[in-house]
Amino acid sequence: MTQAAGPSRGRRRKGEGLDLRRAILDAAEQLFSAHGFYGVTTRQVAAEAGVDTALIHYYFDSKRGLFDAVFARRAEILNIERSAALSAYEAANAGALSARGVIAAFIDPLVERALRGEAGWKNYFRLVALVNNTPAWGGETMHRFFDPVVHQFIDTLQRALPDAELRDLYWGYQFLTGSMMLALSETGRIDQLSEGLCRSNDLEAARTRLFDYCAAGFEAIVKHRM
Repeated sequence: MTQAAGPSRGRRRKGEGLDLRRAILDAAEQLFSAHGFYGVTTRQVAAEAGVDTALIHYYFDSKRGLFDAVFARRAEILNIERSAALSAYEAANAGALSARGVIAAFIDPLVERALRGEAGWKNYFRLVALVNNTPAWGGETMHRFFDPVVHQFIDTLQRALPDAELRDLYWGYQFLTGSMMLALSETGRIDQLSEGLCRSNDLEAARTRLFDYCAAGFEAIVKHRM
């Protein structure tokens, strides 16, 4: 007598079980965030998602198409939330903008997602940090998915720091994005370095310190150039 199949991670036939497209995206996000684009095969993604490899090509055409879909899925959400936060901050503080306030509006939606969103957000932030430090095509990927909201951030920050040179604001953003993504990656580095005094997964502790640190950096650059 043949036993009924249990709820294993075995392959599902098309149309069964979970939303297959989402299952593939979740699996790819987890694997890409851990091993990078070149360290993952579509076969591995299919095995992790419990689907046939052919489904990846059906939904996404290629591995790069899959990667772009993974990247776009949450980028769209973040872009909407950050743009809204920047607009709301400016509307509520017209004529009295501060560098810290603009920075908080820009970063806080990411921190909130990391703290209270579903588990995939942590994988996503690790993936963005990885891409942000990939010379070959990382810059092009970040440009395609995030530039409009970054330009909104720079424009708003320029109104908070009217004496700043535009190139200094772009340099400041370069340093901000590195700090922001390292904090959101929760690598455990600070845990070992501080011998447990600080924990990389304590984003509540990191949040205000990150805002203060980045704001002070922008203000110092502007003051130095004046």
